[in-house]
Amino acid sequence: MAKRKVSTFERLKNGGRLSRQERRELQRRLEAADPGLNVVHPDAAGIDVGSSSHFVAVPAARDAHPVQEFGAWTDDLVRMAAWLKACKIRTVAMQSTGVYWIALVEVLEQAGLEVYLVNARGTKNLPGRKSDVQECPWLMKLHTYGLLRNSFRPPEQIRSVRTVWRHRQRLVGDAGRSIQQMQKALTTMNLQLTNAISDISGVTGLTIIRAILKGERDPWTLAKLRDRRIKASEEEVARSLEGHWREDVLFELQQVVESYDFYCKQIQKCDAQLQIFMASLPDRARASEDPGPSEKQRRKISKRTKNQPGFDLHGELQRTMGVDLTRIDGIDVVTAQVILSELGSDLSAFPTEGDFASWLELVPRRNITGGKVISQKARQSKNRVANALRMAAESLSHSHSYLGARYRRMRGRMDGKRAVKAIAHYLAQLVYRLLTKGQEYVDRGAAYFERKQAEREVMTLQRKAAELGLQLVPVASLRRP
Repeated sequence: MAKRKVSTFERLKNGGRLSRQERRELQRRLEAADPGLNVVHPDAAGIDVGSSSHFVAVPAARDAHPVQEFGAWTDDLVRMAAWLKACKIRTVAMQSTGVYWIALVEVLEQAGLEVYLVNARGTKNLPGRKSDVQECPWLMKLHTYGLLRNSFRPPEQIRSVRTVWRHRQRLVGDAGRSIQQMQKALTTMNLQLTNAISDISGVTGLTIIRAILKGERDPWTLAKLRDRRIKASEEEVARSLEGHWREDVLFELQQVVESYDFYCKQIQKCDAQLQIFMASLPDRARASEDPGPSEKQRRKISKRTKNQPGFDLHGELQRTMGVDLTRIDGIDVVTAQVILSELGSDLSAFPTEGDFASWLELVPRRNITGGKVISQKARQSKNRVANALRMAAESLSHSHSYLGARYRRMRGRMDGKRAVKAIAHYLAQLVYRLLTKGQEYVDRGAAYFERKQAEREVMTLQRKAAELGLQLVPVASLRRP
């Protein structure tokens, strides 16, 4: 007869601790080697976070059972916090595993414990790691000697904005996929509406699609529904709607349109909740007098994108950040909102702009031995702020601004990906300076960059000529009178 599988709850309620032999072997391995380092956190503990249970390790002298397992339900988390307090633990280290750490961190912080949320990358490749030892004693050992770096976490109010904004971005992506499915269904029936109008999710496109779903089949009647601002003529729209009607594809199109309408309603609800959370954020004082938006800035603000929230998001960002990040070319309102929702307006956790760019993974990772670079490889990153800054950098290719000229110069010197990363790095530095110094960004123009670049090239040529014992002479001085 097969043995019944015992759940984590039943196992822990029945005293699911390590056996005496397992505890003795674990203690022997932990005390086998003394690294000879200074103790930074004497009252430290380590937690191996799991989906159904968590393993916790404290110093051997604090309890007869220094490694224990606790369930992931709230009652056991509270019991874990009480046990840690009884063992006189002040600080706890754990890895950011999925979303399983969130509830645990909230319980431990409410109990007055200092939590170090560390990246798993910083705990794996250190010397002395035993692969057959549980993770929690290893984390405790590293944290005791101060070898772990705490991860950046925004304030609680910013986390609420971040949750809603991330959910809204997922809904926008789902709505975009619904539009692609509409295009596929129309093309399957040879309705070339996408060739006549640029956006089928606009007023004209949705009006025609809804009329088709209601039973209208006459292309000329459908063409009369076009908006007067559409550049395509009525005949062009009518000819693009001459296709063959298939009941199965029409059913698919009906389902997709209903899904798109649902996502749009959900996005509107997200906008309402986001407006409430944004209004609860405190004002940030300006360090310098606002000169007011320029004509170019006014056009940029008034040009509202389709995926932008319906309320005055630009005004809320300016109020909560104390500066207007949209003055930076390439950064629009949506990009500034990503920065606020992921980081907040206070970047004091990053001592320098270099530390900020390094956290964003926008700096080169170089292995240097003896002063020589032996390898340089970009590290993969899914940082949302870094991705937003990369998209902002790519939008500068046709910008008649200082940043646009700088980006085009970079594209001429290196490949596209490296140029985008370099400009994204520079945008991150500008964002850091604006949020820490409080000064507004002023564009110096493409002509200023080109003039400075020409001056640098002349200085380089003069230095090379001097090294060869030559002298540069302007062309104008060589002309005869």
